[in-house]
Amino acid sequence: DFARIASVIVRYQPLHILYSSKSIQTNAEEAIKRAGVDPGHENIRWHEIPYDSAWMRDNGPLYIEEHGKLKIQNWGFDAWGGAFGASVPFDQDNAVPLAVAELVGLQTESIELVHERGNLEFNGVDTVLLNWSVLGDPRRNENYTKAKAEQDLKQYFGVSKVVFIEGVPIGDLTNGHIDGIARFINPTTVVVGECIGGSACGEPNHPTGQVFDAAAATITAAGFDVIREPIETSVTYRGQTYDTNYLNWLVGNGYVITTGFSNEKADTAAKDRLKGYFPGRDVHVIEMLESWANGGGVHCHTNDMPAMADIE
Repeated sequence: DFARIASVIVRYQPLHILYSSKSIQTNAEEAIKRAGVDPGHENIRWHEIPYDSAWMRDNGPLYIEEHGKLKIQNWGFDAWGGAFGASVPFDQDNAVPLAVAELVGLQTESIELVHERGNLEFNGVDTVLLNWSVLGDPRRNENYTKAKAEQDLKQYFGVSKVVFIEGVPIGDLTNGHIDGIARFINPTTVVVGECIGGSACGEPNHPTGQVFDAAAATITAAGFDVIREPIETSVTYRGQTYDTNYLNWLVGNGYVITTGFSNEKADTAAKDRLKGYFPGRDVHVIEMLESWANGGGVHCHTNDMPAMADIE
């Protein structure tokens, strides 16, 4: 899965790959070769940085702009509120943003709250959209209130509007990251999933479908245009059923990558829809069932950095 992502990104822009051991680097290089890319490609940079989890969206840095300069925020990370078990380590994950900051030469700001970038959607102007079920999770932030959160988020991000959805799709161990529920495609428009017939969550009164519907209603009430992205079928992988949710896309320089499900009809239809969401960008659908079965897609595995000077 990682190699297929890399094979697309390097066509368009530099890619920085973190590895925590030489053996992991060797395995990654071999996988990238099998994907048809030279590990020494001019757009690939390798960096040895210790980590516990390969979900860079969540254990990696969060970038902000302050007084015209980029800065990295280092939020607390506790492996998604311990959702995968108390034995899952995360001490090294907590140091990843600081290591990246040193690598790229940016100042850092430590935020005491526990949160993940996968639960943050910005419209690029004045609004942050997120799921309160994640930030307000007592396993992450005990006794934290929505009123205090709104105040904090406005301060940390310089936004004037905070929109909270609520609810947890069944089986989502992140407790409902926004990047699998609702995504901005421009400053005024949000794409929100919609469970329809053919998908497991499309059954009447299905709790996951209700989460998506409630999110759409909340976002509409907040004054945004909403497009419903159909979750219209499901696939079976290693004995488990997964709905075809294409919302976990990554937007890069001239391209979009989304998670594919080895269902040609559904994948092709999703590609066509994303071309409409992102005119002028190439759209790539990459089969990532192994990653999806482990909790996430292409957006979860990557951490895009705003434009700045090249780094070595």
